[in-house]
Amino acid sequence: MRDIRELRYMQSLPLKEKIIMTQQRIQGWYEYFNGNVYVSFSGGKDSTVLLHLVRELYPSVEAVFVDTGLEYSQIRNFVKSFDNVTILRPKMRFDEVISKYGYPIISKEVSNKVHWAKKAYQQGKVNEYMRQLRGEAKKDDGEDSLFNVQKYEPLLYEKFDVDDNCCDIMKKNPVKSFENKSGKHGMVAMMAEESRLRTQKWIQHGCNSFEHKRPISTPMIFWTEQDVLRYISENDIEICSVYGDVVHDDEQLNFDGEWETKYRTTGCSRTGCVFCGFGAHLDREPSRFQLLKEIDRKKYDYCMNGGEFVDGVWKPNKKGLGMQYVYDRLNEIYGEGFVRYK
Repeated sequence: MRDIRELRYMQSLPLKEKIIMTQQRIQGWYEYFNGNVYVSFSGGKDSTVLLHLVRELYPSVEAVFVDTGLEYSQIRNFVKSFDNVTILRPKMRFDEVISKYGYPIISKEVSNKVHWAKKAYQQGKVNEYMRQLRGEAKKDDGEDSLFNVQKYEPLLYEKFDVDDNCCDIMKKNPVKSFENKSGKHGMVAMMAEESRLRTQKWIQHGCNSFEHKRPISTPMIFWTEQDVLRYISENDIEICSVYGDVVHDDEQLNFDGEWETKYRTTGCSRTGCVFCGFGAHLDREPSRFQLLKEIDRKKYDYCMNGGEFVDGVWKPNKKGLGMQYVYDRLNEIYGEGFVRYK
């Protein structure tokens, strides 16, 4: 089992060393599977950097893009500008996923807990997820569990369902089907700093999980957002126009007394699924939805408008996803501006 301190050390290394380490992991993955590999390419800045790194070593490696219909139109056009890209599509639409399972809000971890706790609550039962939401889960030594998330207990009683299935259905399932048919194994631009769940996956499986049930490579797992932006800037990498330009401020002293340069984008800081609510409460202004309103008003209106109660549960309808109702409820529970969408 890897130690979190090892990951923290890797994250602190200079970018030049990280590039070498990532190249070694790419080479190891390519050689282990005799070149039967691909890059999971979302069109976002992280996967653009990974594709550049991979094709610097192996120019013929295939890229795979899942066209969910949830991306900025600029992202889809950017992806199509690359050679050797295979485009996949999910079997369900996003509104169908929400109607069947629930809305993706807060985080995958929290949504999963709320989903299963609510199932138990509706049956008059108590399960571990409910105990975590109530802050009652304990470790073996009797101390409070680190998995307690009592802040989100109110979501148990809301008139909309919450779930984390959308990513599996919209993205992972089409990719798994591709892997089964092609026999290829993926490289993903996942970074541990993005969530506790991704950190835990690195601790369990490392960068290249050769022996995992579904082998996957995350050769940039120890990179940071700043590493990605710096790599783009220093290597003059073209990224999708929705990000704007990558710029940097003057060098400043950090807490360790070292000079460092901070990079940022002048447009969107993230892309992905434009309707996704995971992490939306952490956005600074302009938030992802405020940017969506500016960049693609039609998609923004579809996201926020519509919705109706079906058997007492709020769901999307033909007019839209109805996410305004969900975010209004979150703002009522946790304070105005918890999710900035107007």
